[in-house]
Amino acid sequence: MAIDCRQFVDGQIRDLRARVGNETAITALSGGVDSSVVTVLGHKALGPRLKAVFVDNALMRENEPQRVVEMFGEMGIKVDLMDAREEFLSALAGLTDPEQKRHAITDTFYSKVFGRLVRESGAKFLLHGTILTDIEETVAGIKRQHNILTQLGIQPEEAYGYSVLEPLMTLRKDGVREVARFLGLPKELSERMPFPGPALATRIVGEVTPERLDTVRAATAIVEEELIDCGAFQYLAVLLNDMATGIRDNRREFGQIIVVRCMESVDAREATVTRPSWETLDRISKRITQIKGVNRCLYDLTPKPPATIEYV
Repeated sequence: MAIDCRQFVDGQIRDLRARVGNETAITALSGGVDSSVVTVLGHKALGPRLKAVFVDNALMRENEPQRVVEMFGEMGIKVDLMDAREEFLSALAGLTDPEQKRHAITDTFYSKVFGRLVRESGAKFLLHGTILTDIEETVAGIKRQHNILTQLGIQPEEAYGYSVLEPLMTLRKDGVREVARFLGLPKELSERMPFPGPALATRIVGEVTPERLDTVRAATAIVEEELIDCGAFQYLAVLLNDMATGIRDNRREFGQIIVVRCMESVDAREATVTRPSWETLDRISKRITQIKGVNRCLYDLTPKPPATIEYV
């Protein structure tokens, strides 16, 4: 459904100014269209009283933190890059249950990492890119989104010492893109493929380790390179916890399994499977099985529902 972008933007700028007042706010930038729009809205509303931070949680795609900081610098918005890789990896160590992993990421992000930033900056507010689909899926029990707090009974001011403002919580993904285009964000941001807040942790079934992150990061780069022109809503690579017997250099190998997923959708509530050409799938499979330790590549044919787009 089309929205009046001018009315929405002006309203959110007025609301942010009224709620933040003379205080300082922080925005958690990830480079996705949701957090990018929130950062630009916050910058327009608050100017230098907005502190934009990209938290490197060790879970991002290749060179993603540096590229996002660079893009916003080109728009005149300074973004600080914070290295929190060790904190997130330590919090995830030994965890295999999907909900426990999401909880560990949520707690590390809001309580430890941003708690420290809030104390250092004196900020009273966190601007977050929560959208309507995030809220609906969490409340319905489909999966816990890492950025949902008050809807689960968590009061961030009491738990973490700051308030969370969610300017996009009435919009779905297509609406957020409309606002991004209206604000003049570069296509690399406004049309950016959805990428989950917990990042590559949602694409590793089982424990998240540096080695397993390296594997799924390499597979992700291949999938995104091969499918960049396919026009799909989202495409990704997933590392399973299962292993499979294979053959490499004429020797038996017990290797890892990568699943490729490519989906058509408008707002992520429902999704159907894209049908890439056999030549494309064959090329992806050959490249992925060249990754060290990987000897199987599968293509997921399941729509949403019954599946979700992400795996964890």
